[in-house]
Amino acid sequence: MAEHDEVYGKERADRLAGMLRQLAERIQELDRAGALLRSVPELQRRLGDVRSELFHYEVRSTYDTPEIAESRRVVDEAQRGFHPDEPEDDEPWRRPPQAE
Repeated sequence: MAEHDEVYGKERADRLAGMLRQLAERIQELDRAGALLRSVPELQRRLGDVRSELFHYEVRSTYDTPEIAESRRVVDEAQRGFHPDEPEDDEPWRRPPQAE
C-alpha cells in the first residue's frame, strides 16, 4: 500500500473491505466461466495483496490513528525547531557563543 504503514484509519479499512469483495466477485466470475483453476497465478497475486492488507488490519491496534499520527508529526516538527541550549535572541547584536 502506498499509505504510511503506521496509520490505519477508516478509509484504509474501507479499501480492505473493497479488496475482499472484489476478490470474492472475481472468484465467482472465474468459477462461472469454468476457469477457476486455470487462473491460479492471478488468484495467488490477489490473495497475496489481500493477505498483506489483512495482516495490517489485524495489528492496527498497534498503529497510530490518523489524528495521533498528525499530533506526533506536529510535535516532532516543533522539537526539530526547538534548541534549548541556544540563547534567546533578546539581544540580536550579540554574537553567538563560539564552540570550544
